[in-house]
Amino acid sequence: MSSQIPSFFSNDIVLHVEGIRKVYPNGVIANDNVTLSVFKGEIHAILGENGAGKTTLVNIIAGCIKPDAGEIYVNGKKVNIDNPRTATKLGIGVVHQHFILIPALTVIENIALSLDSGFKLDLNKVREKILQISSLLNLKIDLNARIEELPVGLRQRVEILRVLCQNANILILDEPTSVLTPIEVEEFFRILRNLKEKGCSIILITHKVKEALSISDRITIMRKGKVIKTLTPKETNEEELTLLIIGEKQNSEFISLTEGNNKNKEILLLVNNLNVKGDRGELSVKNVSFSLYSGEILGIAGVAGNGQKELIEALTGLRKPESGTIIIRGENVINKKPKSLIKKGMAYIPEDRIGRGVILTMSIAENAILKIFEENPFSNKTIMNRNSITDYTQKLMKKFGIIAPNPNIEVRALSGGNIQRLIIARELSYNAKILIAENPTAGLDVRATDFTHRMLLDLRSKGMGILLVSADLDELLKLSDRILVMYNGKIMKEFNRNEYDIYKIARLMLGIEV
Repeated sequence: MSSQIPSFFSNDIVLHVEGIRKVYPNGVIANDNVTLSVFKGEIHAILGENGAGKTTLVNIIAGCIKPDAGEIYVNGKKVNIDNPRTATKLGIGVVHQHFILIPALTVIENIALSLDSGFKLDLNKVREKILQISSLLNLKIDLNARIEELPVGLRQRVEILRVLCQNANILILDEPTSVLTPIEVEEFFRILRNLKEKGCSIILITHKVKEALSISDRITIMRKGKVIKTLTPKETNEEELTLLIIGEKQNSEFISLTEGNNKNKEILLLVNNLNVKGDRGELSVKNVSFSLYSGEILGIAGVAGNGQKELIEALTGLRKPESGTIIIRGENVINKKPKSLIKKGMAYIPEDRIGRGVILTMSIAENAILKIFEENPFSNKTIMNRNSITDYTQKLMKKFGIIAPNPNIEVRALSGGNIQRLIIARELSYNAKILIAENPTAGLDVRATDFTHRMLLDLRSKGMGILLVSADLDELLKLSDRILVMYNGKIMKEFNRNEYDIYKIARLMLGIEV
């Protein structure tokens, strides 16, 4: 077969994939005859649910996964992308959702390490190249700053500079706005439009329909491993795209979001003058105080890295505070172990679903009973009752819509949305009164996000107190009865629902007084 792209394709196509197919050993068809094209100087969004095949397709293009069938063309030539280095040499750069930068190193050191410069590394030449690119695109950044000192928005800028310094002209961005504030999103979109004007082609993997409509030239929808349709924003709207993504109509009405009334409600969680140190010994949580009532969702807004992680770890018994009190239903539980907090009625949905939420090599059933495996009817302290465990897990799978052949499937075979459903099912399977939800919908698709939101609102209506920590300001504004803004380890301001102002909150998230 000729190495040239078929003649009926335009010369403006910089990337074309034809008939891509990938079937995993567990039988899951991740990509099923996927065909799409990306034009020079366009922003091409790919929308789809978790498990739709977006990530697999990106990993195939990036050389991380080998397809079972199909062809890839770059700039008109058929190519074999057998590893990430080959993709880089072809001008393909990937900015992953979870950054691959080394926190302790500087900006210039991180970028230098990613360049193929042989055995000799000349930082002066690297600096010259970075400054040339950053000046051209107005991507200002302190090259001597350590990554750990930078906010998320600037870290993402470093990632973009990293791939551009590798001479990438095809950028793949995986959920790039999931941890950005609205102000940072505006700046990020400015950067994308600037790149587009310079002739760069951008593939934007996202689950945010509104963002795809606002920034993209074309939008491709994937569902169950297949390409469903490719449209321009002018040809479609939010409702149609949502329907194409999920394949069916859904009730988009949420439970009433009237402002909660804290009068005569129980204080479930009371935090007073809490101080917590971070991993490097610095004070990350500074004199934080707040109350969480029954039947309310209390949101904490903040750019990642401003003390939220340390606060959550202190509240859940995973990190020892320096001082202050944490009172759960009248009892000071400071420095209590997680197991004690669970018995006091605390549930926790962690941001890191993979690293902290589940054990990938264990089955769905084993993960479902992680916190209650010692209890009847699951065990008699020495022997596990497999039948009881299976029956219990099957009921949870049905109730929470966890899609899998059976409870004995390893969790690593599940999509992100199904893993999140499993975590929610487990955390709510005992009589919890307090739920700490940490970025519970980060990276989830429309359906999984809607399911999670409905579950949180239903729990709120039943009297649970929910502490919702999220970098997604839209999510906080939609769900929360009150919002606390956190910056540099401190609570900047509290907003009641009738006081919400998206730009005031966003500015406070960036440390700008209002």
